[in-house]
Amino acid sequence: MSERLPVRGVERDDLTLPDPTPDHFRWWLLHHLQYTVGKDPQHASLTDWRLALTHTIRDRALTPWFESTRKTWAEDRKRVHYLSMEFLIGRLLEDATINLGLRDIAAEVLEGLGLSFAELTEDEPDAALGNGGLGRLAACYMESMATLGCPGFGYGLRYEHGLFRQSFDHGRQVETPEDWLATENPWNFTRPESAYDVGFGGHVAAEDGHQVWTPRSRVKAAAHDTPVVGYGGNWANTLRLWAAIPTADFFDLDRFNAGEFIAASSHEALARSLSRVLYPNDSTESGKELRLSQEYFLTSASVQDILRRYQTNHTDLSKLPEFVAIQMNDTHPAIAGPELIRLLVDEHGFGFDAAADITTEVLGYTNHTLLPEALERWSIGLMSKVLPRHLQIIERLDHREIELCGPRPYGVGLIGEGAVKMGELAFVTSHKVNGVSALHTDLVKRDLFPVLDQRHPGRILNVTNGVTPRRWLKLANRPLAALVTDTIGEGWETDLDRLVELENHIDDPGFLDAFGQTKHLAKVRLTEWLSERFGIDDIPTDALYDIQVKRQHEYKRQLLNILWTIARWQRIKRDPTNGGAGWVPRVKIFGGKAAGSYQAAKDIIRLINDVAEVVNNDPDTRDHLRVIYPPNYDVSMAEKLIPAADLSEQISTAGMEASGTGNMKFALNGALTIGTLDGANVEIREHVGADNFFLFGLTTDEVAAERGRGGHARAAVEASQALRDVLQAIAEGTFSPGDQHRYGSLVDNMWNSDWFLVASDFDSYDAAQSKVDEVYRDPASWQRKAVVNIARMGFFSSDRSIREYMEKIWDVESAL
Repeated sequence: MSERLPVRGVERDDLTLPDPTPDHFRWWLLHHLQYTVGKDPQHASLTDWRLALTHTIRDRALTPWFESTRKTWAEDRKRVHYLSMEFLIGRLLEDATINLGLRDIAAEVLEGLGLSFAELTEDEPDAALGNGGLGRLAACYMESMATLGCPGFGYGLRYEHGLFRQSFDHGRQVETPEDWLATENPWNFTRPESAYDVGFGGHVAAEDGHQVWTPRSRVKAAAHDTPVVGYGGNWANTLRLWAAIPTADFFDLDRFNAGEFIAASSHEALARSLSRVLYPNDSTESGKELRLSQEYFLTSASVQDILRRYQTNHTDLSKLPEFVAIQMNDTHPAIAGPELIRLLVDEHGFGFDAAADITTEVLGYTNHTLLPEALERWSIGLMSKVLPRHLQIIERLDHREIELCGPRPYGVGLIGEGAVKMGELAFVTSHKVNGVSALHTDLVKRDLFPVLDQRHPGRILNVTNGVTPRRWLKLANRPLAALVTDTIGEGWETDLDRLVELENHIDDPGFLDAFGQTKHLAKVRLTEWLSERFGIDDIPTDALYDIQVKRQHEYKRQLLNILWTIARWQRIKRDPTNGGAGWVPRVKIFGGKAAGSYQAAKDIIRLINDVAEVVNNDPDTRDHLRVIYPPNYDVSMAEKLIPAADLSEQISTAGMEASGTGNMKFALNGALTIGTLDGANVEIREHVGADNFFLFGLTTDEVAAERGRGGHARAAVEASQALRDVLQAIAEGTFSPGDQHRYGSLVDNMWNSDWFLVASDFDSYDAAQSKVDEVYRDPASWQRKAVVNIARMGFFSSDRSIREYMEKIWDVESAL
C-alpha cells in the first residue's frame, strides 16, 4: 500500500466549495467542460456536457463523503458492511443532484445555455451491476443508510459487462455484452492503495500444528469507489466494487517474446474473467467453478479490507463485533464466514472456537428465496478444488454445530449429498437470519430451516423490504411528487408515513383531477420514449396501462399474464362491442430478462412477442388491446414504466416470491395491484385494504395441496373453457405461423405438469381482471383507490427497513 505523505498548511476550509448560486454553478460547469472534459462549448457533444455536469455535481458530493468518513473515524463508530453480488444502482447523476438539493439550479443553468437537464441525464449509461430485485434492493438500502447517517460500505463486483444486453430477433431473446463502461465513468474513484491478493486452489498442509494453505494461483482485487449521497447531502457512504486484475506473475514474458502472444496472456484473461459477467452460466463444471470463484473473490477482498480498516485503529480483533457488522445479501457471499475464520485462525493466531464465535457475532444473513436452485450447493469436489482450506473449515463448523446443539436429524447440516449447502452455512455462521416479508419469514422457519430454527431459537427474524421514495417517487415521477408536496407540504421524502395525509383529499374532485393529470403525463412521457427509443408508435394514452416488469421466471408467471391476454383477444374477436358495453382498452406491457440457459423462460418471452405481433396488427382488436415488450429492461426503463402504470401485475405462485419490491414501487406511484397472497403482497394488501387490491389465486397452503393432487393440471385445464381455447390457439400455430410446434413443450406442460399452477389460478385471475375492468369504468372510484395506495405506502420505505436492521441486527446508531 502506498505511503501517506505529511502535508502542511492545508486546512479543510481551503477545499470547501461555496454555496452554489446559478452564476457559480454555471462557472463551475464551464470550467469542467474545458479543463476536465477538454472541450469548448462550441464543439461539445451531449456526452461532453453530461460529463461536465457529472463532475460539477460530483464535486459537491465529495464534501459530505469526506466529512462522513472523518466523523466515523474520529468517533470510532461501528460500520455496516453490505456484501452483495448485485447493486443495481441505475443512473446516478439525477439521483445525486436531487439528494444534494441542486436539481433546480442545474436545470436553470442548463436551460440558460440552451441545454436540457433531462436529455443530459438520459445520456448516462445504466450501471450494469445487477439483474433484478436483489440488486435494486441493495441500491435502495445503500441510499437509505446514507440518508439515515448509518456509517457503511457496500461491497460488490465491478462487472465489465454485467448480466447482458437483451434484444429480440423475431421475438427471441438475444444476449450481447453490456457496454456501460465504454465511456468514462466520473463516479468512479480507483483506490490502488486498497488492493488485495485472493488465492485459489492449491493444497493445505500441516506445519507446526497449524494448517497452511498454499494457493495454486492468485488474483489481485482492485478497489473502485463510488460515493453514495443521502437525501439532504448530510451524509455519504461508499460503494466499493472490486475488479479482478492479474498479478505480475500471470504474464509470461518469455512466451510473449517468443511470439506466443495469446498464450502469454491466457492466465491474464482467466483472472479478468472473475469480474467480467454477472452470473455466468453454471450449467457446466467450468461455469460452476467460475461462479464459486467470483463469490469467493468478492468476499475475500471485502473481508480483508474490513480487517485492514479495523486494524488501523484497533489491535484487539476479539472486539471486532463491537465495531464491525457484515450483512450477507443472500447466499452468494456465504463463504464470508469461513473466510473470516480462516483469516483469524491462520493469520492472526486465534483458536477455532474463538474465531467462529467472533464470526457469528459479526455476520448477518438475509435470505431472499425458498427456491432450491437459488440457495446454492457446491459439490465437495469443486469446493476442494477451488477452496481446500475453506472446505476444512466448513467441515469443522459442521461438527461444531453438533457439539454445541446436540445430535440432529439426518440431512440437516452444512454438508450433505456430496455438497456444501450455502444457505445452511450462512445460517450457522450468522447471529441473525432475516426473511424479507412476514410471509416469507414464516416459510423460512417452517419449510426452509425448520430444524436449524429449533436448534438456534430466536435467530430468524423478519425485516420486510422497502424502497427509497427519493428514487421511486421524487425522481421517477416528478409531477406526482410535486402534487404530494403541494398537498401535504415538504418533508415526506424522509418521513414517508406522512403520505397518509393524502387520504384527507380523496373526496376532493379537484385533487383527484390533479392526480389523474399526473398519471396522464406519465403515460405521455412513456409513449414518447417508446416511440423515440424503439419506434413503437400510436400507443393510446387513454387506455388502462397494465404492466408486469421483473426477471423472467416461471414462478413469477408471466405465462399466466400472456395466456389471459390471448383470452382477452379472443373475446374481443368474438364480440367486438362486449355486448354493447364496450371494452376497457388495455395496453399490456412486459419487461424483463431471462437467464441465458433458462429455455422455458425464453420460450415465454418469445410467446409474448409472437402474441404482440398478431394482436397489435389485428385491425379488429388493436383499438382495444396492445401488447408491448421493450427489450433490455433496466432501472431507467422502470423509472418510466412504473409511474405510467394503472395496474401492477404481482401474480407469482403463492409461497414462491420472498417479498418483491416492484409491488411497492407501483403502489407508491398510484397503481392498483392484482396479485396473489405471496411475498410482501400480503402486507401491502393489509396496509391498503382489501377493497383496494385485486386478490386472486390459491394460498400457500392450497398450492401445496394442489400440487399433491394427481392430475391437477389436466383437471384445471379441462375445467376452464377459456384456457382450453387459448392453449388450442397456441397449439394450432396461431401465433407461430409456419411453425406449429414452436410451443409444443409449453402446451404439454400446461396439460400434464404445471408446477407453477398457472391453470389452477387461471379462472380466478380472469375473474379478478373482470373486476379491474368494472372499477376502471368509474374514474373517480379508481382514482380514490389509487390515492389510498399511495397514502398507505409509508411502511414500505427502505428507511424503515434500514432502521430495523440497525436496531435488530447491526446494533448501529445514526451518526447524524
